[in-house]
Amino acid sequence: MKSMEVRIPHSLDESEVRRRLEVAVGRARNDFAGKVGAIDSKWHEDGRLQLSLDVMGMPIESDVEILPAELVVRLEVPAMAGLFAGKIKSGIQERLGGLLEAGPA
Repeated sequence: MKSMEVRIPHSLDESEVRRRLEVAVGRARNDFAGKVGAIDSKWHEDGRLQLSLDVMGMPIESDVEILPAELVVRLEVPAMAGLFAGKIKSGIQERLGGLLEAGPA
């Protein structure tokens, strides 16, 4: 497995970040149904969001931590997926960066 970390700045309060993440996970389940396996999510008591899914038969585990000024996404991907680490990171930054922009979402 290969570990990756992506940090996305934001200026929202924690409850708004959490709400937007919940909406995004629901949207991803609909948008990617049939392209990826089930997208499982679980909120932990410490406020972290744990996500797991399969892409092309490869399991991907992630942990999302909401900090006051940034969102930290930690991923564990199979070594083969590590070949696409740059693309994975930029995709996460693009999608979550847009999601966390100030203003209504």
